[in-house]
Amino acid sequence: MKDRKLLMIPGPIEFTPAVMRAMGMPTASHVAPNFIEVFGQALERLRQVFLCPAGQPFVVAGSGTLAMEMAAANLIEPGDRALVVNTGVFGDRFGVILERFGAEVTQVCAPAIGDAPAIEEVEAVLQSGDFKLMTITHVDTSTAVAADVKSLAALGQQYGVLVVVDGVCAVAGEEMRQEKWGIDLAITASQKAIGVPPGLALIVAGPRAMETYRQRDRPAGSFYADWEQWLPIMEAYEARRPSYFGTPPVNLVWALNVSLAQILAEGIGARFARHQRVSRAVKSAVAALGLEEVPVSPERGAVTLTAPYYPDGVDSALLGHIGSAGVILAGGLHPAIKDRYFRIGHMGAVNESDVMATVGAIETGLILAGCEIEPGTGLAAAQAALAKPA
Repeated sequence: MKDRKLLMIPGPIEFTPAVMRAMGMPTASHVAPNFIEVFGQALERLRQVFLCPAGQPFVVAGSGTLAMEMAAANLIEPGDRALVVNTGVFGDRFGVILERFGAEVTQVCAPAIGDAPAIEEVEAVLQSGDFKLMTITHVDTSTAVAADVKSLAALGQQYGVLVVVDGVCAVAGEEMRQEKWGIDLAITASQKAIGVPPGLALIVAGPRAMETYRQRDRPAGSFYADWEQWLPIMEAYEARRPSYFGTPPVNLVWALNVSLAQILAEGIGARFARHQRVSRAVKSAVAALGLEEVPVSPERGAVTLTAPYYPDGVDSALLGHIGSAGVILAGGLHPAIKDRYFRIGHMGAVNESDVMATVGAIETGLILAGCEIEPGTGLAAAQAALAKPA
């Protein structure tokens, strides 16, 4: 009997055996020749995964929040104006971080939970002031809302602002073409669709972001987050030279390189298509089971996760029933509705079998919670969605 459950939350996710073997290797020195080669490869591969050939990658021990802080610390100086396109909790967080580094922050918020600001509203705000930077949460993990990053980035370029994308719950799952779309800086964290255990903050900064950093009048307000410390390290490893500022998490970097190689072997376009197919299957099952989602329309919904509301008369005890059926899902996160919904992560190495197991566990959980559903309803909908041509 397998003494484990399928982890289907929006991070950490399920990791491939090869990634986990890399985590379990004997730890090498951070200046050993074989590790230097691995780190250099990982930096090169990050450019390919972010689709930003001219970008400067940074791989630093920390969470996605550190990646957000590094963006603010290096691009913002006191008095700069920043615009936050807010679709949930992580838009709120980016606003707070920017303010900590002295930015004057303007928020363009969604009209309702589960929605996103209209492009026209964002443009009207950009027209009204001299903004240095605009942040966009590609997928807000608290609402499962996906922003129209392509259109927003084009708008940012039109008005001459730096475009910063929080892609923590998106990169390598949702379609994002950093250089082509005009995204100046994109961030993620290792434990999401990149497919590596938690612990790495990942950034790719484009040429305009790097030039803005180089033109600063004063040092960054954070010693650890300062690119002045990290850029020489990244450049050295990519040139296959040893260097030191802070000890890198050797096994995590090794695992990152393994996962990036797997992503590139699958193909970025094929990976985007697989995530879309899996997402359609989960969402079809949720709809067939009569569950409404937090995003107000399918167009607003993320590819990498699904956030259904509990049915009437059901609460978070449902997650315990689903867990007993072998699948771990996440509860709500947005403080205004956290007790009313749950979240299903489907990113990274997720496959059709994972989808069917998850939908089956949700059906079992709903039945145990007292819901009158026909067994197999969600499974049939998911299977039909998976059977459709891409």
